[in-house]
Amino acid sequence: MPNLIMPNYVDRFTTADRLLHWTVAIAFFLSLLSGLGLYAHTFFGYFDFFGTPQQGILVHKWAGVIFFVSSVLVLLLHAAETCHFDADDRAWMSKLGGYLSRKDDEIPQGKINAGQKLFNIFLFLATLVMGVTGLIIWDPTSYGRGLTQLSLMLHGLFFTLLIMMAIAHIYLASIGNPGTLEGMLWGRVKKTWAKKHASKWFQDIAKNG
Repeated sequence: MPNLIMPNYVDRFTTADRLLHWTVAIAFFLSLLSGLGLYAHTFFGYFDFFGTPQQGILVHKWAGVIFFVSSVLVLLLHAAETCHFDADDRAWMSKLGGYLSRKDDEIPQGKINAGQKLFNIFLFLATLVMGVTGLIIWDPTSYGRGLTQLSLMLHGLFFTLLIMMAIAHIYLASIGNPGTLEGMLWGRVKKTWAKKHASKWFQDIAKNG
């Protein structure tokens, strides 16, 4: 929505950015629900969400493909900023973003803070591992037993790590930092939020009108 209509807000993400983000999120959760049945017999009942185990496995495979492609696109589209770390980013990491401190002092950050950069890089690397190992598991008869077993182990390990990172990401983008989610829902955030959480980015866009 134009800032002329909502002067207290500033545009943060384009429609394309938001569509890509939610594509990653939906593909991830479809892969998660369908993958739990493959991860352990305890979760076999999750296949009921997809009708049959066969349909659940099919959903897992193709949701994984979509997750792989969309996650790689996320990093490629924002690679210049994601892979650039300056002194403020290093200060943010040394203080863990200030989340463990009682002081309410924000470290100057750009549009993407250091934690989000690290998350995006981890997501990219984890996606590559999940993609390669998933391809091997998809057709295990084409590969040796040792490589297939290694792929199953790595796939399960990074599956667990992705769940843990997703929980942290969802918390920090909602309850942990009120107002953050608005950016991915409506494409805009309050100026007060921008000044507090992304001051360098806000000052940059303010200079350019």
